[in-house]
Order: sequence, then C-alpha cells, then structure tokens
Amino acid sequence: MDYLDLFTSATANFSGFQKERNKAEYVVVGVPFDATSTYRSGARFAPLAIREASLNIETYSFRAETDLEDLKIHDAGDLHISGNLPETLKRLELVTEEILNSGKTPVLIGGEHTITLGATRGIHKDFAVLSFDAHLDLRNEYMDQPICHASFMRRINEIVKPVKIVEVGTRAVCKEEIEYAESAKIGYITSQQIISEGTENTTKEINRLLTGCDHIYLTVDMDALDPAFAPAVQNPEPDGLSTNVLLDLLHGICGKRIVAFDVVEVTPHYDAGATAIQAARVIFEILSHIHRDKGKTR
Repeated sequence: MDYLDLFTSATANFSGFQKERNKAEYVVVGVPFDATSTYRSGARFAPLAIREASLNIETYSFRAETDLEDLKIHDAGDLHISGNLPETLKRLELVTEEILNSGKTPVLIGGEHTITLGATRGIHKDFAVLSFDAHLDLRNEYMDQPICHASFMRRINEIVKPVKIVEVGTRAVCKEEIEYAESAKIGYITSQQIISEGTENTTKEINRLLTGCDHIYLTVDMDALDPAFAPAVQNPEPDGLSTNVLLDLLHGICGKRIVAFDVVEVTPHYDAGATAIQAARVIFEILSHIHRDKGKTR
C-alpha cells in the first residue's frame, strides 16, 4: 500500500525546489497536529508557515558550503490528521517507514513534539535519538495523559527502545524527570553547560555520547532557542540558546548518520514570522550537512 498517497495531501512545496518522489533523496511531510498542547496551541499551523518562510530565504549554507537547490527534495504535503491520537501516530509511523524503505530521508515538519513518537516507531534498525529541547519530556504522564508533548520521550524510551537518548539545551524540568533520566541513563546537556563550555566542547561531548551510533533520529524543538530568538513556540523558556549556537552545534553533529529528522513546536501566530524563518533555516542547515556528508562517500 502507498501510505504517502493515502495519508498525505499536497500543499505549498518546501523550499520551492520540487523533485518527483521517485527521484528525490529527501521527502518532506508536514504534521499539522497539536491536540495535546497545554499552554500555547497553534503548532498545527506551523507546516504551512515554515513552508512559506522557506520560499523567502536564501538557500546557500556557508557552514556546509552547499546550496539547497542542489538537493533532490520532494514535498509530499501534510499528513492527514485523525481526531484519534493513536491513529495519527500510526499513520505517521507508516509514512516514515515507507519513506525509509524507499531509501530516502524523512523530513518532518510539526506540529507538536508528540509526533516524534510516531516517527521513531517507523525506524526498524538500531538507532539513537538526539533531541534539542528546553524540556526533557520524561514525565510519566501530564494532565492525565500518558502520551503527550510532556511525556513522549519517556514513551520512546519504553516502547521504541532506541540504543541511546541524548537531550541538548535542557533547562526546564521537574524532579521526576531528572530521577528518570538518571535511572534510564538518558544523557542531557543543559543550556548553561553549553554557554559555559562553548560550542566546540559541547559538540565533542555530544559526539562522545553518540559514539558507536551509526543511525540517529534528530529532533529539534524550536524552544531550544531562547525566546529572544524564537518567541513563537508552544512552551517558551528563558535562558536558551542563540541561533548561532544551535546552528554551530548542528554543523558539528549532522551528517549521513541522520536517518530522519523533525523540527517541531512552532506556533506561528505568536510572532510576525521570525520563528518560522528560524525553523526553515534550521531545516535548510540540517539538510545541507546531511547532503554534504553523503557526498564525501560517493
């Protein structure tokens, strides 16, 4: 069955450079879902806002020395969202699995962070999860919901069982999450550590924590950035990263090990478009680094 045709519909194309799906190396899917949001809802509008932003910023990456015009990208449109959370996550799992089975890289635009649970369930090989996020999202449940934006990473650890989970940019947690992270051996690096130790040392530490991991699922919650840089997110937290620091960290980490990635939690109506532009640039940079690293082996 072709789940992409069944569960997605075309919309504005990300970046404006659209290849036929069978000729593409990267497949973009929007996931306009924010049903478990508990503070500032609206991430369901992010896929369209980020696509629009992507059409209006330049495509060359000085860090990767790559132009997005040279990448073979296909935008498959948006996932058909169900009112039933498990059904939505199942559809995303099937779509992610299908893209991976076709030898392509899934690029998912959220939506709330819960979508990462559905996407990671579509990976059927040993892999690590690398998350940039202000929050650990390791609660056992939140507001009586065992699967939601505040607990999905714990469910990933328990259900999907990646070989490692590393969380970067942490600064908003509760005692329960710290205790669980320690007992489950989930690594995390706080924003204060990054600012104190610098991007070069932090990059080395992240790569050390991911030693031996040949396949990585990367997820970027835009609240990893300080609200001064990305105000339009679902759960903004002060004392975050600058755009420069985030992009430098991605520069030192991203490469052909990234088998799939998502960018989530933008709520576009809380600013005049700056956060959507930041998200589009983050996607540009991740894609450019993956593509450049793959090219080195050809």
